Amino acid sequence: MFLVVEGEGERLGFAAVVEGLNMSVLHLNRDRFFPGEPGTRAIARRLFEAVERLPIISPHGHCDPAWFATDAQFADPATLMIARDHYVFRMLHSRGVPLTALGIGARDDGATAPAPRDAWRLFAQNYHLFRGTPTRLWHDHVYAEVFGLDVRLGPGTADLYFDVISEALASPALRPRALFERFGIEVLATTESPLDALEHHRAIAASGWGGRVITTYRPDPVVDPDREDFVANLQRFSEVTGQDALDWKGYLSAHRRRRLDFIAAGATATDHGHPSAATANLSPADAEALFARVRAGRPAAAEAELFRAQMLTEMARMSLDDGLVMQLHPGSLRNHDRRLFATHGRDMGADIPTATDYVHALRPLLERFGDAPGLTLIVFTLDESAYSRELAPLAGHYPALRLGPAWWFHDSPEGMRRFRERTTETAGFYNTVGFNDDTRAFPSIQARHDLARRIDCGFLARLVAEARLAEDEAAEVAHDLAYRLPKEAYRL
Repeated sequence: MFLVVEGEGERLGFAAVVEGLNMSVLHLNRDRFFPGEPGTRAIARRLFEAVERLPIISPHGHCDPAWFATDAQFADPATLMIARDHYVFRMLHSRGVPLTALGIGARDDGATAPAPRDAWRLFAQNYHLFRGTPTRLWHDHVYAEVFGLDVRLGPGTADLYFDVISEALASPALRPRALFERFGIEVLATTESPLDALEHHRAIAASGWGGRVITTYRPDPVVDPDREDFVANLQRFSEVTGQDALDWKGYLSAHRRRRLDFIAAGATATDHGHPSAATANLSPADAEALFARVRAGRPAAAEAELFRAQMLTEMARMSLDDGLVMQLHPGSLRNHDRRLFATHGRDMGADIPTATDYVHALRPLLERFGDAPGLTLIVFTLDESAYSRELAPLAGHYPALRLGPAWWFHDSPEGMRRFRERTTETAGFYNTVGFNDDTRAFPSIQARHDLARRIDCGFLARLVAEARLAEDEAAEVAHDLAYRLPKEAYRL
């Protein structure tokens, strides 16, 4: 087994550590995820070879901009690969592993956090739980390609992994900016709330480093009246913007001003994580009266939903003025586990997909702005039943609408295939926006884009094998999906 240190031209051997131990080999098959039929697989391989090394466009995700502002060494394997990744700790939680045992502390519990090595050993002991999941695919890719490991992770190799990864993280070649360049990332978008000071983005811009890291405007904390901190957030919003965000007109002015701040920090898009896809088109007077009711705190569920719906239409109106692309990520019942929310807070892996209507829900916004030149609304779904029935027909008609890729629970080989199978015949390829990784786990970005490109090339290869598409056309589509379409859709 070897640790590959990029740029040093040498391999640091660890053969002595593993000599004589019975360990399973970690090997990434060159044809992984391609169709099994040999002729179709050969076509997929040719298509993939032409796009494999294209620059990565990462237009939507949740990486921490502080990584690139400070370029500090990543802390340790457990913090890097477990603590920030809800795909990982939600699976472990489902099998009874306490989050505190992974170093993910409860609020004010006063407990001593486990040593990172102990958290890692617990993860390795349960690594078999990820068999058949995309998490396993991403992690194996990172271990093999980033850290040069060639035996599988398990209880017997936990300490070896921890030592190899820890040593690698101490190298300048594994600092955030070096990995950014090594992965071939052309642009990476983070996501911040209107209450974020954006100081890390300013630090990146002032550093002289050439990597392009931009922000995205995520207004949910000051748009969702169901949040327990909504009114306090409005007060903070007033302080940040110098506008009276407790007044309807001042509230809208605060959004416009803050959006300009985000544009100055590189933003080309907004993002909206609403419970549903509901939109509304109220009169100015009705919208102002609704805002007064939700601002007072504890609105009825229908009023909160209507306010969020109206704000999507207001954001579309603002996008026509400032050019920001809209993203809508609906259909998740957030913080389903109330006990876990009480002890650990938000974003602890307990968000559950719900059935989502798009045809009726989007109609008010689309009637108002669906044909407006200059508006792009990228819609995602956790309800796969809506792909062929609702989303593909909508995107196949309204010029403003684009389909985001398979997202979250469906960001997997089968989920990506289902997305192409259920949307292409009605919406085509060019009403979609390529791939975005949506990651919080920075080292997995390359793995996720590699997987998406392989799945798309496999899908295209099948069309070629069935004489439904010429191979030169398939090659052009593969390039567009991997590179051109995300740049075009997100105005990058």
